[in-house]
Amino acid sequence: MIYPKFIKPGDTIGVTATSEGNGDKLHIRKLESANLQIRKIGYKIVETPDVRKNFKARSATKEERAKEFMELVTDKNINAIITARGGEFLLEILPFISFQEIKNNPKWIQGYSDTTGLGFCVTTICDIATIYGENFGSFGMSPWHECLNKNIEVLEGKRLEQESFEKYQDGWQEEITGLEPLNTTKQVEWKNARKEDSIYLEGRLIGGCIDVLHSLVGTKFDKVNDFCTRYKEDGIIWFFDNCELTSEEMVRALWQFKEAGWFENCKGIIFGRTMTRKTSVGITFEEAIMDVLEELNLPIIFDSDIGHVAPQMTLINGAKVNIESKGGNGKLCFILK
Repeated sequence: MIYPKFIKPGDTIGVTATSEGNGDKLHIRKLESANLQIRKIGYKIVETPDVRKNFKARSATKEERAKEFMELVTDKNINAIITARGGEFLLEILPFISFQEIKNNPKWIQGYSDTTGLGFCVTTICDIATIYGENFGSFGMSPWHECLNKNIEVLEGKRLEQESFEKYQDGWQEEITGLEPLNTTKQVEWKNARKEDSIYLEGRLIGGCIDVLHSLVGTKFDKVNDFCTRYKEDGIIWFFDNCELTSEEMVRALWQFKEAGWFENCKGIIFGRTMTRKTSVGITFEEAIMDVLEELNLPIIFDSDIGHVAPQMTLINGAKVNIESKGGNGKLCFILK
């Protein structure tokens, strides 16, 4: 596994909109606040032109988005890349991405949600670790939640251990200024699927937003089986972040992964808090998961600090990791091997 060089104050972070851009006043205000706050801690920012554009959930054409991303990849003055926002249509740019150029110019690529389509493929195709963490706009909140400080510390190589947060925000909150801090009101509680007293996992971490991942199965960008074979001695730990899938859609997505062989050499699975608990037939989110995965007899953790229901931990996709879930609390430690 290739680990890009960690960043330090004085370095330049490239921001690009591989999916949605910032087209309204609230998002522009949040973007400018993020610029200001990142610069205050010592970093330079370079935006690609698509960052301040948006039309029907696309910042630009798929060709333009890919081109602007690749320009940051090959620019020796750019030390890390953070995507501006998530969105819906990042997968469109993959045919225009040069994975060989990315391998020739390894640098940290960070984002979550729709950015899964890029970071996950870079890790599984190129063997380059990527960051499943905040999109750039999140850094516009004021004041910062501690998760943002920890995110920067991960990018700087100063933090390999993280613990679960005390409270979380129950869904999205209405934005009035665009700078609203997190409104954390509910107690964080990691749950072990079979009510085990504790779960301890050790292996190589891979995953992302399940809404995006299920669209990759069977395409030319699906190199998961090769990845799982390369790292079979470590064993694979999957993490999944659900944004919009209903329980019924979750069953189909996990079934697809299972039948495609994605769970070969798997040692355990961890799910983040889900953004939706919609079902038309009365199946809970947890039931949907266990309906498909029970037969694998793997340790499974629910409601972890991963993904859309903030705050989220910063995950190093492709790294070895130790994960512990005990007494409703969680802890993870990355090992960069």
